[in-house]
This record gives sequence, structure tokens and C-alpha cells, in this order.
Amino acid sequence: MVTPIRKAILPVAGLGTRFLPATKAVPKEMLTVVDRPVVQHVVDEARAAGIEHIVFVTGRNKGVIEDHFDRQYELEDTLLERGKSQMLEMLRQETMGPGATSFTRQQLPLGLGHAVWCARDIIGNEPFALLLPDMLHKPTNGKGCLAQMVDAYAKTGGNHIAVYEVPPEQTDQYGIVGLGTEVADGVHKIASMVEKPKKDVAPSNLAISGRYILQPEIFELLATQERGAGNEIQLTDSMLKLAQRQDFYSVTFDGAIYDCGSKLGFLMANVAYALANPEISDTFRPELDALLAKN
Repeated sequence: MVTPIRKAILPVAGLGTRFLPATKAVPKEMLTVVDRPVVQHVVDEARAAGIEHIVFVTGRNKGVIEDHFDRQYELEDTLLERGKSQMLEMLRQETMGPGATSFTRQQLPLGLGHAVWCARDIIGNEPFALLLPDMLHKPTNGKGCLAQMVDAYAKTGGNHIAVYEVPPEQTDQYGIVGLGTEVADGVHKIASMVEKPKKDVAPSNLAISGRYILQPEIFELLATQERGAGNEIQLTDSMLKLAQRQDFYSVTFDGAIYDCGSKLGFLMANVAYALANPEISDTFRPELDALLAKN
């Protein structure tokens, strides 16, 4: 029987320079997709997969993220007095319970591997999930990406990485995996992992999408990992070492992925989530059609 996945790491220390000046005072993770911050969408995905404790790896000027996941008694009292019980219940359901969140600082911008390592003492000696908050995963069948991965992990154990297809000419923008044996529908052993390969040498066009389930031995490797691409401590480098002694599996995500770290991906996410929102979709769609007709 495999050890259940109870904890997740969300690295939220990035500066968000691609969204300046919007992110000069507001963390990029707090930019909204329709009616909730990007980071809230990712936390919702984690909780739907059974995650009980979320570790936010933060940086300077990110305190508003901690405030967002805390209770606001003044706001709750105001909603109660005004009889807005439905909105109050929604806020309470989305607020993380006592002890369900931890916040630790990544004091230097040393890369994703370093951010994960910063959470080592909070995670402890158990497998964990890692979700990159820039990447929104909108499922086709109602089951979130991490939930699909947790289902696969329960059958195989080991380490799991979510992947999705990208155009072959774009493989040099992503971490790419090569597939081995299929062990379940949409789940394969990973035969190779390559960081940003050119099209002619890429093992496939399956890119790592920012969702991971990793065993705690990764922390030992990250502790001594030398800096790699971009002069940063790269998670992929330590995963390659871990893959020499533990199995890695790919889970092909059934849905759409939006990179909210880019302006185009952020705008596409807003459109996609708005069209799927029952409160506004009926009125938003004709407005969008009219706008497109004018342009």
C-alpha cells in the first residue's frame, strides 16, 4: 500500500516581471481569472485531490497571499449583517482551516529546485505534490489534474509527472519526457527527461505541465544539487538523479492548460473560465462574439 499524498508545495516567490506594472505591488499569483486569484484556482485543484496541508514558498511582498487564505472576520460579519448567507458560505468553504497552510520564505531567487528544498522540513519524510501556480489545468471530464495523478499514484506508487502535447517546434521551451511502457490508460513509465530539447532531438512532444508527485528522497538530492540552466538549482536535474533509483511515471492530463505566467495564456484562461462559468456564460458569450465581429 502506498503512502497517501497529504501535503502539497506551491512555489509563489516569483517576481512576475512579465506582468509589470500590474505586479509592482500585487503578486502575480493574485491576478484574477474571472472571480478568483490564479493561486485560488490551483489550491482548489489541490484540495479536490485530497490535499490536507499546503506549503506556500513565498518571497518578499507576498503577504497578501497569506491574508487571502486567512479568515476576515470584519468581512464575514458584514456579509452576515446584510443577509448574504450564500456568499458567506462560499467564503467559509474556500478558507483553509487552522493549521492547513504553512508559509516559508525563499530568500534568494535560486530556481524551482531551491524553492522545493525550502519546504523540506514542513513536508518531512513523506511523498508530496508540487503544483506550479502559473499553470491552470482546466479538466475535460470534471476531475482535476492532480486528482487524476493521485489515482494513478495509488496504483503504482513512485513519482508522477503530468504531461501534455505541445507543437513539436516548441519542445525547446519545455521540459520534455520520453515514454516507456504503458501501465494504465494514459499512464506510462518515463524512459527519459530532457530540459528544452530541440525538435530534432526531443524524445517526444510531451511537455511537463507543472504538476508533480514526488518522493521525499528528492530533498537529499536538491540539498547538494549544483546550479544548472540559468544559474539556478533545477528540479529536473535532481529528478534525473532520482530516476536512476526510483520509477517515474507520466500522466497525460485530460483537459486544457493555460500558462498564466504569460499575457496570452492569462487572457485565454479568463475567456475559457468565463465561458464555463454558469453565472456569466450566457451573457458573456454574445458580448465576446460581438467584440470579435468588430475586430
